[in-house]
Amino acid sequence: MALAAVVVLVFCAGVGLILLGFRRAPETRRSRTPRWVRALRNIPRRDRKLLGAGIAAGLLAFAITGWPVAGLAVPVAFVGIPRIIAPSTAKNVIERLEGLEEWTRALAGSLTVGLGLEQAIIRTTRNCPAAIESELGSLSRRLKSRWPTDEALLAFADEVADPTGDLIVAALIASARRRGPGLSDALESLANTVADDVRSRRMIESDRAKPRATARWVTIITLLVLGLLAFNSDYLSSYSTPSGQLLLALFLSAYAGGLLWMQAVARGKPAPRLLEGGG
Repeated sequence: MALAAVVVLVFCAGVGLILLGFRRAPETRRSRTPRWVRALRNIPRRDRKLLGAGIAAGLLAFAITGWPVAGLAVPVAFVGIPRIIAPSTAKNVIERLEGLEEWTRALAGSLTVGLGLEQAIIRTTRNCPAAIESELGSLSRRLKSRWPTDEALLAFADEVADPTGDLIVAALIASARRRGPGLSDALESLANTVADDVRSRRMIESDRAKPRATARWVTIITLLVLGLLAFNSDYLSSYSTPSGQLLLALFLSAYAGGLLWMQAVARGKPAPRLLEGGG
């Protein structure tokens, strides 16, 4: 009973923290806000909603089964499982790289007809690749608003947020400061480099897709098996004791750790950017 009371108190506190996380303090009180409250507010809204729903479902599971481990595992599952079974974002990254390659070649072609750098950028954003249309549109608007060229390009690099995009922006910034010839040839060379990068990333993504698909199917099959076992009271009765709850917690922790490891293998380590933070 004491353990059950502790679980209930923890979940009630969690609900309160989630609700507090949805509130925004005035800017004048930001410095007085506790760090853990600011951390809660930085959680994406989707995750906060999932966590709130998971806490409610966990309380319901605890009320039905009387298992503290069920009350703790359900909120974790609500937040973690969508991340595991969600499709990879690598395809979007590769499409953005292909858009950068196409735009770089178009920009190189515009510079050969005598346009200045700013005019060439604005001209190429009128018919730009869909994958980077938003970022190029923002870049064009900044240049039309008389932003300094290097600042507008740095903002564009932050929006693209990719090391290959940083290389292109660095070449454009250097050209904007020197205003010398040769930029068109340099951009053509960069476009070829981006094309090579796209091919390499496609091969890497193909290898990473295998463990990611394995983790997704293992999760789905496990959920189906657990759903079927929920109707077998004789099988689950052994987990109702304190030692059974401890054993179940160990099993679930080992399972979650294995999934996290598989996700880490499939995700890989992102390459560091060259111009991060406008530097």
